[in-house]
Amino acid sequence: MSGDDISHQILAVIQGIPAGANNEDLEKSLPDITAAVRVEGLNKLLKQGSIEILKKGDKLFYRAKDPKKSALPKDADNEEKIVYGIIEEGGSKGIWIRDIRIQSNLNMTQLNKILKNLETKKLIKAVKSVNASKKKVYMLYNLEPDRSVTGGAWYQDQDFEAEFVDVLNQQCLRFLQMKRDNAEKKREGPLAFKQLSCCTVKEVHKFISDLGISKVNLDEDDLETILKTVVYDGNAERILMSDGSHVYRAINSPLAPPGLVQMPCGICPVIKNCSTCGDVTPTKCQYMKEWLD
Repeated sequence: MSGDDISHQILAVIQGIPAGANNEDLEKSLPDITAAVRVEGLNKLLKQGSIEILKKGDKLFYRAKDPKKSALPKDADNEEKIVYGIIEEGGSKGIWIRDIRIQSNLNMTQLNKILKNLETKKLIKAVKSVNASKKKVYMLYNLEPDRSVTGGAWYQDQDFEAEFVDVLNQQCLRFLQMKRDNAEKKREGPLAFKQLSCCTVKEVHKFISDLGISKVNLDEDDLETILKTVVYDGNAERILMSDGSHVYRAINSPLAPPGLVQMPCGICPVIKNCSTCGDVTPTKCQYMKEWLD
């Protein structure tokens, strides 16, 4: 059996295990191939860039590479491949250097050197996270950081743009009130009034886009986040439609608005992971602590 045939067999086994195959998997699937021949085949696949090495605990795993993804240079050593693979797994949310060190079992001096080399080659990048201003996460160079890292449109250089959010909040409310006022003028009955005074996120997004008040490109998800702050302020209601979508409608509340838009919850990038929502106090929410400080 030729070396190419052996490499193809090894690659087929590795491709069949998306999470990565270790030496035990290869030995079990290819019992007729000796350890020495297997190592030779693996080295050939590594040089071709067909597979990558991952380290989990004290075991090495081999995973088939997506040819569309950026690849390390052929002269990269095994430690660089391991670190690169770990960072690649972190995706657009990135990974802390502490987690890279734990997964790679490398000492900090060696790891820092590898990270610096990969950054210099523009294969990875370090991104500051809004969730921990003194820490950085690492991700592949060509990835766009997730909103949970950057905070999305509401953050500029890790600083929360409170005035920007407040302006958007006021303009969204103005549009909802305009819609309500126009519905009142038509005097077509309570049911028609309610229907005519409701706005979709798409309508609000078009209104804000036409105003041209934002220097950053806002999508419909961004505007829905702002609309929710209008609801939290007690100035609007969010209505579930039969198709699962939501519409928004300005309301005349007899109670003074609680001003929750002044708190970060409405635009908090980690609100989905929050276990204190509904009973949030500065002593319970670390994110709010940083906000109030």
